[in-house]
Amino acid sequence: MAFWKKILGNEDDRPVDYYSEGMDFLGSGKFHEALTSLRLALKASPGDPVVLQQIAICYTRIGMVEEAAKTYRHVLQKHPDSPGAHYGLAFILLRGDRPVESIPHLEAFLAQAPDDESTGAHVEHARWTLAQLREQGRSDQRGLDDVGP
Repeated sequence: MAFWKKILGNEDDRPVDYYSEGMDFLGSGKFHEALTSLRLALKASPGDPVVLQQIAICYTRIGMVEEAAKTYRHVLQKHPDSPGAHYGLAFILLRGDRPVESIPHLEAFLAQAPDDESTGAHVEHARWTLAQLREQGRSDQRGLDDVGP
């Protein structure tokens, strides 16, 4: 919305908050519009890990999973302790049939996860998923032990 006001002329002289606008679009399911606004926010604040992670979420929601993974990896190169990037990348790897590669990202997320109500469901989901992956790994290992020479 602010994007169009800026193009069409805006009587208000305040700068456009593209990040807030992108988050509003994201919250209302307008992922392509959110992506446009978040890219503009990124131009105003290059390399911002929060903006990049929201862009990755948009990519995921519109089915551009490889772009999302690339964006999360970019964040992790510069901010290796970013819990959100670890969480997002873990579940992309998990859905992409690469569950073993998701384990270190789930562990990193859980080691750094914020302790507040808004992240509680994500933390529990990550714990449950990690426990399932570890149990599956133990089952797979037992199966290999049974085969033997």
